[in-house]
Amino acid sequence: MNAFLKAESAVPVSKIRFNEHIRPILSNACFQCHGPDDKKREADLRLDTFEGATRDLGGYKAILPGSPEKSAIVERILSHDRDEVMPPPKSKKPPITAGEIELLKRWIAQGAPYEGHWAFQPLQNPEPPAVRNTAAVRNPVDRFVLATLESRRIAPSPEADKATLLRRVHLDLTGLPPTPQESEAFLADRSPDAYERVVDALLASPHHGERWGRHWLDQARYADSQGYSVDGQRAMWPYRDWVIRALNADMPFNQFTVEQIAGDLLPNPTKMQRIASAFHRNTMINQEGGTDAEQFRNEAVVDRVNTTGAVWLGLTAGCAQCHSHKYDPLSHQEYFRLFAFFNSGTDVNSTGETVDVLPGELFPAKEAKVPVAQYEAARQRVAKAKQGVAQRRAEWVRGLVAATEPTQWHRPAIGTASSRSGRVPQIQDDGSVLVPKEGTPQDVIEVAFTPDVPRLEAIRLQVLPDPSFNAKFAGTGKDGSFALNELEVLVDGNAKAFDLAVSDLENAKTPLSHALDRDPATAWRLDPAAPASKGSHEAWLVLKEPVAMEGQRVVLRLRHETGAFLFIGKFAVSVAEKAPLLPPDPVLAAAAWKASRDPQTAAQTNDPAFVRAFAKMDRVQAAADFEFACLTKDASPAQVMVMKDLPAPRPTFLHIRGDFLSPDKALGPLKPGTPEVLPALAVEGREATRLDLARWLVDPKNPLTPRVTVNRIWMRYFGQGLVETENDFGTQGTPPTHPELLDWLSRQFIDGGWSMKKLHRIIVTSATYRQSSVVRPELMETDPRNLLLARQNRFRVDAEIVRDSALAASGLLDPTLGGPTVYPPQPEGVYAFTQAAKPWVVSKGGERYRRALYTQFYRSAQHPLTSTFDAPNFSTTCTRRLRSNTPLQALMMANDETFMEMAQAAALRLWTQIPGASPQQDQERVEFAFRAFFNRLPSEKELKRSLEFLAARRVSYAAASEDAKKVVGAYPISGQSTGEAAAWTSFTRALLNTDEFITRE
Repeated sequence: MNAFLKAESAVPVSKIRFNEHIRPILSNACFQCHGPDDKKREADLRLDTFEGATRDLGGYKAILPGSPEKSAIVERILSHDRDEVMPPPKSKKPPITAGEIELLKRWIAQGAPYEGHWAFQPLQNPEPPAVRNTAAVRNPVDRFVLATLESRRIAPSPEADKATLLRRVHLDLTGLPPTPQESEAFLADRSPDAYERVVDALLASPHHGERWGRHWLDQARYADSQGYSVDGQRAMWPYRDWVIRALNADMPFNQFTVEQIAGDLLPNPTKMQRIASAFHRNTMINQEGGTDAEQFRNEAVVDRVNTTGAVWLGLTAGCAQCHSHKYDPLSHQEYFRLFAFFNSGTDVNSTGETVDVLPGELFPAKEAKVPVAQYEAARQRVAKAKQGVAQRRAEWVRGLVAATEPTQWHRPAIGTASSRSGRVPQIQDDGSVLVPKEGTPQDVIEVAFTPDVPRLEAIRLQVLPDPSFNAKFAGTGKDGSFALNELEVLVDGNAKAFDLAVSDLENAKTPLSHALDRDPATAWRLDPAAPASKGSHEAWLVLKEPVAMEGQRVVLRLRHETGAFLFIGKFAVSVAEKAPLLPPDPVLAAAAWKASRDPQTAAQTNDPAFVRAFAKMDRVQAAADFEFACLTKDASPAQVMVMKDLPAPRPTFLHIRGDFLSPDKALGPLKPGTPEVLPALAVEGREATRLDLARWLVDPKNPLTPRVTVNRIWMRYFGQGLVETENDFGTQGTPPTHPELLDWLSRQFIDGGWSMKKLHRIIVTSATYRQSSVVRPELMETDPRNLLLARQNRFRVDAEIVRDSALAASGLLDPTLGGPTVYPPQPEGVYAFTQAAKPWVVSKGGERYRRALYTQFYRSAQHPLTSTFDAPNFSTTCTRRLRSNTPLQALMMANDETFMEMAQAAALRLWTQIPGASPQQDQERVEFAFRAFFNRLPSEKELKRSLEFLAARRVSYAAASEDAKKVVGAYPISGQSTGEAAAWTSFTRALLNTDEFITRE
């Protein structure tokens, strides 16, 4: 329980309320052993329900309503017997206090009325209460807060002064401090609605989406890299820009939710809706060689379930991955019903659906290098041309293969067929080999044979479907796919190189060459979604050096190391003493055999019919490729990963103890579904989809999503939510300090069309928000943690705002919105302790001074600014950043290259703004600096000390010219000595490195 509730439970209460007074006691002390988890429950006693707590246990009841003296729970709590007392000593739980025991007794005496957990109850629509101090009310929010304060005879704090209030609302709504000009205008504006007009302007600012987009990206575990040890770079910035754009446009939160959870499943989804679905492609990807792809696919699905539960429902759903939740009504089965919504994604490791996005497509650049419409038209022309060429070429290849097979290929008798894991491949009557799926999910298959030909120059591998695993496709994967990571040919134990290797049908992203590149992370795959992938296919391997056959043993080794049982289910091997006249791809063949020794090959290649058949197609494709290359030379598109489901869903099984290798086959496949404790998901006659889940999350009947969302928005403005445990709305979380206010705001959120900007406006225009943050002595006694909201809270701004504020104060900030990530300066050696050094070429021009939101973010070693100021690494969702105050933060502000440059630029800005050398102008410059850095004028004491500081620095730098040059750097002040510039740089550097500068009052 929080401090506020403990204090309340110590005072007389006429009516004991279960949710407010009793549930926290039972949850902390009893629910672990006597809660919702059937498998972990002790003594068959359940205390989280009235029925369970009052059932007969063989002559006694844990709770006998109306009779605390006859209730076993009271007897066991008061027992001095170590074997009887509850909670037992071995549980390591603190004993129940005397005050809590008294509350339990009185509650039982009043009939032990239970209530459903407050967070799962339907939203109420409370009326704002009447208050005595109506002069302190600016909107209904204040009535709820004042009613609680007045019940405890506490007065609210006065409104903050105008300068403080302006800086506060600027930082809260845009993440940027007000300019001196904005400050002067506001301070001079005496109209009664001056503040409200500032709020409206800030909500309409394009920088509002950047500020609140950062909060959402924390929850989306957004990063520009894959994660794990390799942590390769990836382009997710179009999703980041989509978030900013959606927030600026005040996209209704229900639409905002649906497009991110299931934008790809909407009818005829737009490109922007598909980009929105990248929310759940922000999961980490393991690029290590030798890893099990199925394991990390499951890890990604688990992350999606846990993230959805945390972001929208405010529940610790991940606790139910291995067993039913100990404290909340979320069972093991229900967890995997949620899992089923996400289990059919096409992404495995770094593969999966992508969308091409051009820089400037979401936020048009000032000087767009390529118009988006022109790019899209060219891209479609290229795709159409390539598709036409591929189709006609495939038709020709199939005819060629059929014509040449009888005379070119010989199928040898397979001597042995084996595997590394012990799986036993079966040699069929026709000489083909059938690979059983049962066994390990990855394996190396070997077949050995002695060719009955005098000379070996080519080998053909045919992949064949079979009714035993799939009558349409040659792979044993659930969708008929296979993944051949490496294909090796050995003659008498010596590996052979290939002059040419082509297949009759290839997926552009996973061609046959991936099986020959000696990289276990890549593979040759066929695309089951393509109709042409059905049936049998083949690959031709032409040896670089033909081998004379004199009884040598040939071994063909097929490495399937991706995992997930993605084997070539059935295959056949043929050999040729002479390479085929033309391999399946005629263009590759023409290049490879241009200098062929065989006259017949040359004649075939130069045949007029052949030339006529392909010259036109090649010219069309070459022209389209050339146009596209020219168009995108200076503006390469980003391939942002988005969601896409398989045509047929994967079956989902409960994982015993959360282990994906231990599916509960006895229980059978689970259908997608939602927790029973919440309103039902209404789907009839079909299996629910991610789109149904998304719409259920924002169904007005679902009380959790609006409560959780409103609470988090409130938290950003006050440093803590109305529910302090913003990430846990379950029974272990803290109850709301102002439950009626939480529900009123949630109802306003829904009835206001799920508008986030309307919600922001309600909060920031309230008198509660506008209070001073000064701590009053009497509040330290009655409410030290400010849970009753008798004042505002003072806290340090987020890491990104530290940098953005410094850029703004120095005049360096480039306000451009969106686009690819940028690379501001960072110290050498950041990647010394990572597996691989990351590219970090410092950006030039305006990109060097972009907002920190746009900085390249590697999970394994983030920019030192963000790690120093408490930004998480985004391996998992982060719903609230924890703040620290460390010496390292001050050292960075004083010595980091970036902040030093900002101090230099700020000094130059002061002289540019107020030129001239006189005491009066020095004072004006100091006053301007205080406005730029703190949005206020200096006090008399501060002004005096600032001028004394400048005078002392002028003297010291006059005697140390080399030191002065280092301090000034690339920002000299025209017409002034280096010592003068260094003195002012030292002054701005001092202002920059103050607590006030990085604190929101």
